[in-house]
Amino acid sequence: MKPAVPVLEVSGLRVERGRTAILRGLDWRVNAGEHWVILGANGSGKTSLLKALTGFLSPTDGDFSVLGQSYGVSDWRELRLKLGVVTSAFVASIPLAEKAVETVISGKYAQLDLWTKTTRADRRNALALLEQLDIAYLAEREWIYLSQGERQRVLIARALMARPKLLILDEPCAGLDPVAREHFLASIGTIAKRRDAPSLVLVTHHVEEILPAFSHALLLREGAVVAAGPCGRVLNSRSLSAVFGSPLRLSRQRGRYRIDFPA
Repeated sequence: MKPAVPVLEVSGLRVERGRTAILRGLDWRVNAGEHWVILGANGSGKTSLLKALTGFLSPTDGDFSVLGQSYGVSDWRELRLKLGVVTSAFVASIPLAEKAVETVISGKYAQLDLWTKTTRADRRNALALLEQLDIAYLAEREWIYLSQGERQRVLIARALMARPKLLILDEPCAGLDPVAREHFLASIGTIAKRRDAPSLVLVTHHVEEILPAFSHALLLREGAVVAAGPCGRVLNSRSLSAVFGSPLRLSRQRGRYRIDFPA
């Protein structure tokens, strides 16, 4: 029996621009059924790693594959159709008059500002996703009239439209108020519990956003791996102090993490 192909595998990934090393020989592997958090301070290399994995940033050295497709060999434009990505970088490219249901449909075609001719089945599937995320009432509402929290949940539905094997969430809670953040995280928790759930990768620098559904963590500092593995092993006060470059105390209550700073 052949071993299962990893959802994502990175070996010796290095990205340099000029004299600056953005990623420093990074190794990482995501297996099916695992949900990962990428945690690090600003400038730790989190976003650069995502850009490399989605084909928007060329590596200087190393190898990586996504869904069994190797970078430099496979057509990354086709691969992007199998990935789900939620990022605030999309927001500026969505037409203000586009209805939420149309934004969701655009995810199937990896387009922003949907122009492809769609089908009735596309609309049915998009409406079903909005229903699953408890935002069916937004279907006909234009983008300009959606709150930040509503936009993020619509973007989740958009990412799921292509039935991805891997769903990447790039600091999705940035700019959300505490209530909107919890609603958004509840949507993520619901997705993670599905039997057909994609592997999730959440990029954040807030431990409060790490839900019990996340099984593993990749900790970065200045483009290098501090620790990687099951959350119960790598998420501790010592490793987090190294990640953020300051003494801190990590605690967990009711399945959620928090950070305190010693007096």
